[in-house]
Amino acid sequence: MQEGTPALVGMAMITAALVAHRRAHLPYLVYLRDPTVGGVMASWGSLGHVTAAEPGALVGFLGPRVYKAIFGEDFPEGVQTAENLFRCGLIDAVLPAELLADEVDRVLAVLMAPTEPLPPDPGLSADDSVADADLLPDISAWDLITRSRNPERPGIRRLLRYGATDVVRLQGTGEGEHDPGLVLALARFGGAPCVFLGQDRRGQSAENPMGPAALAAARRGIRLSRQLVLPLVTLIDTRGAALTREAEERGLAGEIARTLADIIDLPAPTVSMLIGEGTGGGALALFPADRMIAAQHGWLSPLPPEGASAIMHRTTDRAPEMAAAQGVRAKDLLARGIVDHVVVERPDAADEPEEFCRRMGRVLAHELLKLMAMDPDERYAARLARMRRLGA
Repeated sequence: MQEGTPALVGMAMITAALVAHRRAHLPYLVYLRDPTVGGVMASWGSLGHVTAAEPGALVGFLGPRVYKAIFGEDFPEGVQTAENLFRCGLIDAVLPAELLADEVDRVLAVLMAPTEPLPPDPGLSADDSVADADLLPDISAWDLITRSRNPERPGIRRLLRYGATDVVRLQGTGEGEHDPGLVLALARFGGAPCVFLGQDRRGQSAENPMGPAALAAARRGIRLSRQLVLPLVTLIDTRGAALTREAEERGLAGEIARTLADIIDLPAPTVSMLIGEGTGGGALALFPADRMIAAQHGWLSPLPPEGASAIMHRTTDRAPEMAAAQGVRAKDLLARGIVDHVVVERPDAADEPEEFCRRMGRVLAHELLKLMAMDPDERYAARLARMRRLGA
């Protein structure tokens, strides 16, 4: 207001400098103090790879005094607050200034982690995973599916707690959407940095199935991987994407397709993990990668076996038969070359959650370090070649 139009267009000048900074694959972190409104929030204030805000900060586009002067009434209370923007998936954290240094340290430990020279690869042993389907127990598909649905089975949150370090949780799409069925984070496995995104089955329910916002958040993670040249790790654990009017009208099928295409086309190394249930397009969207890993009691299917039975036999009673016929087990996926390794469970992940997650973390570190050592063009060509024969 004091400097007029030259100051307004200065926001574009600062944003242009930021664009050059990001094109150099450098991290850009934002901390929003009280207040942050107007042109700053509508330009470089909203473009951070990771964004936090001061507790109680006024953050928004149009300041409340201006709104009242123009419209003659107060702006709705509680909208332009850091806490509300966090709930909406617009910022990643609400953080007091005295905790900022520690958070920045964790973020940069991932974003600026050295990738050359690589630390020594510890290799894998049969104690962690197997690459030969004949070495896996031949339990029935229905038994495996039943185990995967155990509420005590560890998922994405415990994997990050026990198998990773320097974990920094991100919130939502950064564009006003948040789905509790998708977790997005920065993390390191065995020193290897990555953007980590995956399905949280505890955030999914019959009332709140995984919807378009979850895949939009996943695509945010893919963009971060591309911009920062960081490996991408995805985790699959879902009973399937939402089958609702809202999901259809918000383009769920298109979000699945775009997520799938973005991952396949990503220049950075990619690793996927099938840790539990893997149903339909919602699972497929995060599955293709340079390296694909499955937990011993993980499975991948076009529909839940009950749904497949209903389509084929007009009853859900033949779900066990359909699961066996469709070859959904991790053992079957390994035999067909769809996955590269199966992480063992002793006898089930629910019986040893902490050790299972540490084992999965070691396998992830192994695969990430191998991929990071490859020539990028050769790695990308190998991925495309694999996609051409996947499922054949």
